[in-house]
Amino acid sequence: MEHISAANWREIVNKKMKFPPSLHSAISEGNLNQVCRLVQSNDGILRQLDDSEDRSWREALNLAIRLGYTDITKTLVRCVKFDFRQIHEALLVAVDTNQPQVVKLLLDRLDQEKGFKVDIKSFSLAIFDNSIDNSSFAPGVTPLTLACEKDLYEIVDMLIKKGHSIPTPHKISCSCLECSNGRKYDLLKFSLSRINTYKGIASRAYLSIASEDAMLTAFKLSREMKQLSKKEPEFKPEYLALVELSQDFAVELLGMCRNQSEVTAVLNDIGDSNEEDNLDDQAFEEGIPNLARLRLAVNYNQKRFVAHPICQQVLSSIWCRNLSGWRGSNTLWKLVISVVIFLLMPVLCLLYWVAPKSKLGKMLKIPVIKFLLHAASYVWFLIFLLAESLLLEYRQEAYSSRKPTLWENSFHMIWVVGFLWFECKEVWIEGLRSYLFDWWNFLDMVILSMYLASFTLRVLVALQGYFSCFYMPSSEQCYYFTKADREDWRPEDPQFIAEVLFAVTSMLSFTRLAYILPAHETLGTMQISIGKMIDDMIRFMFILMIILTAFLCGLNNIYVHYAASERLGTFNETLPFLFWTMFGMEDYGAVNMSKYAVAGYVGQILYGIYTIVMVIILLNMLIAMITNSFQKIEDDADVEWKFARSKLYLNYFREGLTLPVPFNVIPTPKAIFYMIRGFFRVIFCCKKSSQNDYPPLPHAIDDGMRAEGKETYRLQVIKTLVQRYIDTARREFEEAKRKDLGNRITELTKSVNHIHTEIKHLKHYTSESTPNDPAKDGANILSHYISRVRSGFHSYGDDGSISSDSGTRGSLQVMAQLSNEETGGLDDECPPYPEEYSFNKDIATSPTESKMSEDTDTGISTDDNSPDYENSPTWEEEEPTKENTTENQDETT
Repeated sequence: MEHISAANWREIVNKKMKFPPSLHSAISEGNLNQVCRLVQSNDGILRQLDDSEDRSWREALNLAIRLGYTDITKTLVRCVKFDFRQIHEALLVAVDTNQPQVVKLLLDRLDQEKGFKVDIKSFSLAIFDNSIDNSSFAPGVTPLTLACEKDLYEIVDMLIKKGHSIPTPHKISCSCLECSNGRKYDLLKFSLSRINTYKGIASRAYLSIASEDAMLTAFKLSREMKQLSKKEPEFKPEYLALVELSQDFAVELLGMCRNQSEVTAVLNDIGDSNEEDNLDDQAFEEGIPNLARLRLAVNYNQKRFVAHPICQQVLSSIWCRNLSGWRGSNTLWKLVISVVIFLLMPVLCLLYWVAPKSKLGKMLKIPVIKFLLHAASYVWFLIFLLAESLLLEYRQEAYSSRKPTLWENSFHMIWVVGFLWFECKEVWIEGLRSYLFDWWNFLDMVILSMYLASFTLRVLVALQGYFSCFYMPSSEQCYYFTKADREDWRPEDPQFIAEVLFAVTSMLSFTRLAYILPAHETLGTMQISIGKMIDDMIRFMFILMIILTAFLCGLNNIYVHYAASERLGTFNETLPFLFWTMFGMEDYGAVNMSKYAVAGYVGQILYGIYTIVMVIILLNMLIAMITNSFQKIEDDADVEWKFARSKLYLNYFREGLTLPVPFNVIPTPKAIFYMIRGFFRVIFCCKKSSQNDYPPLPHAIDDGMRAEGKETYRLQVIKTLVQRYIDTARREFEEAKRKDLGNRITELTKSVNHIHTEIKHLKHYTSESTPNDPAKDGANILSHYISRVRSGFHSYGDDGSISSDSGTRGSLQVMAQLSNEETGGLDDECPPYPEEYSFNKDIATSPTESKMSEDTDTGISTDDNSPDYENSPTWEEEEPTKENTTENQDETT
């Protein structure tokens, strides 16, 4: 095409030829000369082609591309004017069959039409085109999205360099003119176009080539797909499949790291997103990297990425720091160390308060020791809480009145104040948004609120009694708040409410201990399973309340008019009766009313239906839901546990919060020093530098990449990982193609052996039936021909490769050796073949050669000289030749 002048090109593009009917057959036969004659013959009359003729030209071009006839394709493109839609569909066919040369040819054609920019934008306008509804490609599929879906790296790179891109779809609630017109014209096409666009964006090829930071883009895309799966539940499976694809890509990209410097750059350095900037503000302990990318993966719920061995190794090394023997020690030794730290916790906290920079103070900053200190402090809190409960039981008579003072059962408030200060510091360090993301923080707020409410009510009772007796010592109110027995208290007495709140909060405090269970593998998995079961229970309770309320109203309306039933007739009595019926703890006789037959029978029927629905259906459904949730956790127990443990580890990597509760409420000299330093920094506008120093790039990165000073070390490492990923994909494809080729050759050899066996049986049968039958010679001729075909497969080496001629399309040359027992005596029995046939020559000159079908399914371009077994001459095509040869042999005889 480069030899065409501008004048000739204008003449070519202005041609509107009538479609020759025999063009399709000429293309199918691969007859290049005939195709040239058909497309070059023109009567010189300009015509406006109708839709059927226009479609015929498009089908002719697509057929030539699918059959792999590059020369015919070049002839059609050079001699026929194709508009944008025809070139667009031809590009899709070329991409679908993985033919980079044809793709380049068609892109050059678009360049010569000088309408490249318009064509790129027009790809999105295909949704409004009814004429391509019979196309084999879905709406919204462009050459780039199709190449990305098939992971054709070479074609994707070619299209991106030509200016093609995949625009990000608008939000699902977007009301712009383009989105409004798309929904109004064809809602299904509009939705399918969005999904196909996202398929291209989420593909490995597009993420690898078009993204500056492929890993960060995969994180964001995964979260976006999760949100879309909830907003568009009609296409939820498609979106969840894209979520899995993007998550797998990020995990595979992380697996390309080869040394610690690359891991450090990938997990620690931050990108350009605002969320990572917020994560970078959360300082860790001295000597601990910020792990911004890893924390971002935790926030985006990238479980497989966080559970990757590389991430887990980094977290485990930071968790133990200098305590190298902790990871290798057995459980008994870890238990002994934990008990020692539990007993010495007050002493260790006091030593750290005095000398935080000492050797012992630095050891207490190690995350695993910090974790043990906080766990020991919480266990001490539960012990004191249990002791207060036992004290209430031991002094039951004293607590039946208002004689005990306020401080006798408020020792736990020391820990509550420490917990409150700890939560305030967490909000200051993490930020309110990150703090609210953790459901454990909601439980902490509820527990602290109830403790404070209970203590406040008891303080109010004490103050009320004090002021009442101070101003009016002989008043009834003074007696009520100071000396009255519990039997004389009013139902709404604040002391009752305070005791109830304290009881509920004590129960929640013990359940809060489950927070530390992910540190152990077995206990952590059970804790995750219980959490999933609680989620199922919450969803189940919604359905339960609907059915329970329905039967509550029905039964109550039946028995409210009769006094015969003692357990039914009011809401306060009917509700407990129906609730405990689910567990079989109520008597059936409560619904019987012998005096009122109609009401009694209807009541019994409703009660029976309620029992069937609640006991047989709903309770078994709840059991099935819980079993299903537990099985899901067990199927992926390792990933779930490592993800939960990673979140626990990261909470103890942060700077500060070393002293556990309640010692954290005491101001330390270090805290005072930091406060003064921060005050002077604010006054003098000093800002701490957060620049990370990274080691030099490894030798795997070339010098050209080192010279790019504008790119950060992180981006260079990401590009190196992407290139390794692409190279690995190429090698895996070549290996899979080689195995598939070997399987095809094996099947072909078996077929040839089967035909040879059938010929031998046929020859033996004909020789016994008619010894002098002329058909014997024909059978010998056919057997001799099959033998020559088998010996034609002669260059298949031990390594499984196929030798091909670089100057031609390549002949089919495969080694198919036969043993002497199979071929011995065949040439002696069969007469010479009348005409010298060369199987390799037939294949080399066959017009039906095309590229191997494997190229259709991958992005790695293969050699054009690859043979095509499907388009090779078949036995049926050679039958006329064999029959003619037999007739000639009979005439000679």
